[in-house]
Amino acid sequence: MEVSEDSLFQSVKEIIKQSREKVFRIANSTLLLTYWQIGQLIVEDEQNGKERAAYGKYTLRNLSEKLTLEFGKGFDYTNLSNMRRFYLAFPIVDALRQQLTWTHYRLLLKVDDKKKIEYYINESIQNNWNSRDLKRQISSLAYERVLEHKKSPSENIHSVLKDPYIFEFLGLKQSEKISEKDIESAIIDHIQKFLLEFGKGFAFVARQQHISTDTSDFYIDLVFYNYILKCFVIIDLKTGELSHQDIGQIDMYVRMYDDLKRNDGDNPTIGILLCTEKDETVVKYSVLNDKNNLFASKYLLYLPKEEELKQIIDQDRIRFELDRDNNLT
Repeated sequence: MEVSEDSLFQSVKEIIKQSREKVFRIANSTLLLTYWQIGQLIVEDEQNGKERAAYGKYTLRNLSEKLTLEFGKGFDYTNLSNMRRFYLAFPIVDALRQQLTWTHYRLLLKVDDKKKIEYYINESIQNNWNSRDLKRQISSLAYERVLEHKKSPSENIHSVLKDPYIFEFLGLKQSEKISEKDIESAIIDHIQKFLLEFGKGFAFVARQQHISTDTSDFYIDLVFYNYILKCFVIIDLKTGELSHQDIGQIDMYVRMYDDLKRNDGDNPTIGILLCTEKDETVVKYSVLNDKNNLFASKYLLYLPKEEELKQIIDQDRIRFELDRDNNLT
């Protein structure tokens, strides 16, 4: 009897969830269309004015007062201005993505580049970002931190990885003495946020994965699988500056993983060293500069101010492009 009642409960629960999701999708689609049409009318009316800027501002304020009296909240001057910008930024109504909410689109209106907007739209849909996730990605300059944006549909590791990574969600203070084990434990405790920051296509496989040979035992900090690249990705955490020994170790781990764990159909394993500092001379004269499956990325335990983050990204981007050009020649 209890089994039957539980089965009935689960069935009814699923129907209610599907119904609510359907209602939300319809309501969201209707809201986006409504705001787009209002924006269209405002722009068309504004273009008929003799002095466009002054006319538009005056008209919006009057329109806002009348609509607020008639329909209540939601039609203040700021929101009407957003509707106008919404129409101007997305002039093709059929191109609106119904998976995104009005809050998503309001955040996208603050992005000043079409390529960035397209990136954030696609990532939001593919990774099911809510508006809070999107806001964090925009404020942390996620687009700029991706190593390379592919123009072709096929992905490669450069279009997935970022530099630097920002782990402020781990709740660890940079001023405190933190061990690699502390960071590893915090990542496991916040694995969903870590995967969101780390990039698309990653699935968690193991922590401290044991690999044994005939003579030795090794433990890899973190192992993931990327279903887009179809390969294992192993991560070695470092709390200090990158050293030759660290690079030699991740190189050995990748070779061992390919030999002992890689399955038929998997692409070659990728190794990533996450460190707080990188000596560019060490990077340049090591296997990191020669191989396409070994990478070193910095991580920050705090979210920097935008200007500071831009400076860090610019420095890393110059290094990456120089390294790539050297490898091509």
